[in-house]
Amino acid sequence: MSKKVTIGTKPTSKNTQASADEWVESRNSGGEPEAMKRLTIDIPESLHREIKMQCASRGAKIADEVRALLLMKYGNM
Repeated sequence: MSKKVTIGTKPTSKNTQASADEWVESRNSGGEPEAMKRLTIDIPESLHREIKMQCASRGAKIADEVRALLLMKYGNM
């Protein structure tokens, strides 16, 4: 006759229900995030290369950099 062994879940020191409740209560209740729209522009290849190199050296995304610049220019309208 074969012996059946069951393995339970990994024990934790945290109360999972309490953690879940804290997460739900601490969520940002500001509503849904604003919808995004795509913007396509044409720039010289040399400018694109420079932006891409600088963003890569900082570990940033081009879209985030351009978005920040646009917000500085037009964000407070």
